[in-house]
Amino acid sequence: MVGVSENNKQRQLDKFDRIYELDRILKSRRYPVPLKTLVAELECSEPTVKRIIRHFRERLGAPIDYDPERQGYCYARDETPRYELPGLWFNAEELHALLTTYHLLGGIQEGLLDECIQPLRERLERLLRDERIGANEIEKRVRILPLATRQTDLKFFRRIAGAMMQRRRLRMLYHGRARDAITERVVSPQRLVYYRDNWYLDAWCHLRAGLRSFAVDRIQPVEVLQEAALERDEDELDRHYAAAYGIFAGPADKLAHLVFSQTAARWVADEHWHPRQQGEVLWDGRYELKIPYSEPTELIMDILKYGPEVEVLGPEELRHQVRSRLEAALARYR
Repeated sequence: MVGVSENNKQRQLDKFDRIYELDRILKSRRYPVPLKTLVAELECSEPTVKRIIRHFRERLGAPIDYDPERQGYCYARDETPRYELPGLWFNAEELHALLTTYHLLGGIQEGLLDECIQPLRERLERLLRDERIGANEIEKRVRILPLATRQTDLKFFRRIAGAMMQRRRLRMLYHGRARDAITERVVSPQRLVYYRDNWYLDAWCHLRAGLRSFAVDRIQPVEVLQEAALERDEDELDRHYAAAYGIFAGPADKLAHLVFSQTAARWVADEHWHPRQQGEVLWDGRYELKIPYSEPTELIMDILKYGPEVEVLGPEELRHQVRSRLEAALARYR
């Protein structure tokens, strides 16, 4: 019985995709398409092509004519506007890609975007249920494993995202971790950034008169103001936020020089640490990596996770900081 069920699903899948492909073929040709051409392009027999055309006409209202002179099929020439497949129509790969994307978004933080895109998911699942396999395959085959995710208040996240898209200023209380202090800020939101399983808001801070990054989970409460957000040039945002290492912003005025062991090189050589990194495999199989940075905090964390498989050659200040952290860690085990 399982085999029969799978065969039925496959037949439904084939019919769905072939209707989609038939529509593409008829729209892309200037002249009627012969039956033999449709057989070759749809990869099925003549009776199957005729069944697909009949289904397309009767179930979906497609105005497909047969031209006896040219001995081919085409859309009716007098159709205005041109026929379009009804509703939301995708082929197999597009449908599953969309649902997989939805599943990935859901894995970012449970419930964060459900309210906004749930209607789309329901419509996609209805298409799959009516014409092909069930959508629950995606939940079974795709896993999301978030690491060190901090909980974001959904109400505040949506308020922040709405203000950013509507180009409105925000008034908020921000509890910064570094100084353990709460300050009131008015900001002009520029971008929302999802970085290492957590959300950050890039914004122009009117209190500090400069660009800043705010951890969204540390913003509460937040109020959307009627005043228009101050716009910053895209190039300025990229220079400020993309030049430095990790989530830390500012111009990169230092260059880290790292050498990884042969073992670590197998992984690091394929990793992307920074847009302007320089990497080279050395003659003995080790890997040399040079990375621009300004604030070293996050860079040090990434260096430490490789333990004895990496050495910091410079600058000397960074080498000293990494050595001090390793000595402090070792001291806890003495």
